[in-house]
Amino acid sequence: MDDKAKILLVDDREENLIALEAILSSLDLDLVRARSGEEALKALLTDEYAVILLDVVMPGMDGFETARDIKRRKKTRDVPIIFLTAVDSDPDYAFRGYAAGAVDFISKPFDPWVLRAKVSVFVELHNKNKQLREQTSLLRQQAAVLREQAELLRTRPADGQDVAERLTAVTEQLEAVGKRVPQPLREEFAELERRFADLRAALTAPGDDSSPSGR
Repeated sequence: MDDKAKILLVDDREENLIALEAILSSLDLDLVRARSGEEALKALLTDEYAVILLDVVMPGMDGFETARDIKRRKKTRDVPIIFLTAVDSDPDYAFRGYAAGAVDFISKPFDPWVLRAKVSVFVELHNKNKQLREQTSLLRQQAAVLREQAELLRTRPADGQDVAERLTAVTEQLEAVGKRVPQPLREEFAELERRFADLRAALTAPGDDSSPSGR
């Protein structure tokens, strides 16, 4: 599986695409070309991109129109867009670009260091967000398993020895998961811990038929 971050390069001129690829080649990224706004929108339907480098002046759908369409789509509205403009561009371009959803502008010809540095920042942010999403998904799955085990304890109590062993196993799992819980899941995980604590107290209370002391 290829885990390289994808960068979408949108420019109608071959020489500009070649220049972008040469500058970014040292970053070990998956560079995807689009020769028009229409091609860019098609590419965004199937893949996830860390950042889009978008030329302003293109025949047909220009960069501003392309950016607006990208920002209208729920799937792509959060993808950062860096506009590529000529040094002598209309001063109004900056205002129009930010209004269309751009996060930055880079003038042609590109300063290689500046371009690589800016792209690297967005790639790092993209990778961290992706890692957080994957971790959150994993922890939600683990939390679901723990809830199932807790429900099993509640609805199918075995003898006291078996209950004690299951409680210990679930407690250990909770502790292991708790060490990896990211910020978005802390409140949900705390609620899971509270519910399990209540269950454990109920199952181990003196006089409970399912506890060792209750036999």
